[in-house]
Amino acid sequence: MTNRKLRMGMVGGGKGAFIGAVHRIAANIDGQIELVAGAFSSNPARSKETGEELYLSPERVYGSYEEMIRREKELPEGERIDFVSIVTPNHLHFGPAKLALENGFHVVLDKPMTFSLAEALELQQVVERTGLLLCLTHTYTGYPMVKEARQRVASGALGKIRKIYVEYPQGWLSAPLEASGNKQAGWRTDPARSGIAGSMGDIGTHAANLAEYVSGLKITRLCADINIVVPGRQLDDDGGVLLKFDNGASGVLMASQIATGEENCIKVRVYGEKGGLEWKQDDANTLLVKWPDKPAEIVRTGGPGLSALAVHNTRTPAGHPEGYLEAFANLYRNFALCVRAKSNGITPEPEWLDFPGVEEGVEGMLFIEKVIESGKSEQKWIDL
Repeated sequence: MTNRKLRMGMVGGGKGAFIGAVHRIAANIDGQIELVAGAFSSNPARSKETGEELYLSPERVYGSYEEMIRREKELPEGERIDFVSIVTPNHLHFGPAKLALENGFHVVLDKPMTFSLAEALELQQVVERTGLLLCLTHTYTGYPMVKEARQRVASGALGKIRKIYVEYPQGWLSAPLEASGNKQAGWRTDPARSGIAGSMGDIGTHAANLAEYVSGLKITRLCADINIVVPGRQLDDDGGVLLKFDNGASGVLMASQIATGEENCIKVRVYGEKGGLEWKQDDANTLLVKWPDKPAEIVRTGGPGLSALAVHNTRTPAGHPEGYLEAFANLYRNFALCVRAKSNGITPEPEWLDFPGVEEGVEGMLFIEKVIESGKSEQKWIDL
């Protein structure tokens, strides 16, 4: 690969879509990537309109993802896209991801990875067969202080981990917004587009991923209480899960979209034999480290004594807030660095490899399936 920006094609993310714009901003922050093509809507006219608003060449704006992948592959290697970013509802993840990989394009994919566990397992096989890269946008792992928390646990500073609490309260679905034509609420509460889970699929997977990422542990068993609170809704909008991890630690996960008045205050607490730590998105620049025999430490983004992983993912001097978009951009930058290294036959630096991939995607779909199974079962405790 010559010294140039990576070329991105996008599937989804047209007018009225929230997450597509976030992906475009995140991909653009570091100057590593440029958007050159897209199939932004299943409606060709709307796709064309979005392409015009983004100042793309009309011949690189397509009416379907199949057309985009086919025609981009026909272009000379020096002109075609390098990867596809997929920002569609859940039921439209697997098709374009599989087709892109099979035609030689790396993939960035919104979570949860697929509509079902069966699709996730098949996509994992495609990734392994093609040897291409897949980045799954579990955004909260991109924060510098989340990475610092992971490093401190891995260093043994907290001792053996005993207890993990993770919560993700939202309030935006406290009322039946899907009945009023809200596009985002519409697909997230529709089993045909979201899958078997609502809240647990949309934000519960983020919470589970964050607990595993920070602790370095894997969930092995769970016991779930799943609720549909808003009358007439078909998928869960609230729930709690008891967790068991592979080192014997226990945990509690809460994910609710009917916590009226809440925004996006995802929070994780991890406790070991020697100490504990706490991070929450509402104060994302701060990691609180707690000790039994001395005052708690306040660790700050950009401050002294941080790990190489945290420093690599820090963008501004200490005291300047870094937030969701920067964390999102960290995933895109690390992915881009690895794509570039792979193309040039270079071994990636360890910090570059730190982004969620297909393994986390399969784990997320397994979590969803087992949470819903437990929530509907009288047995309750379910092995993963």
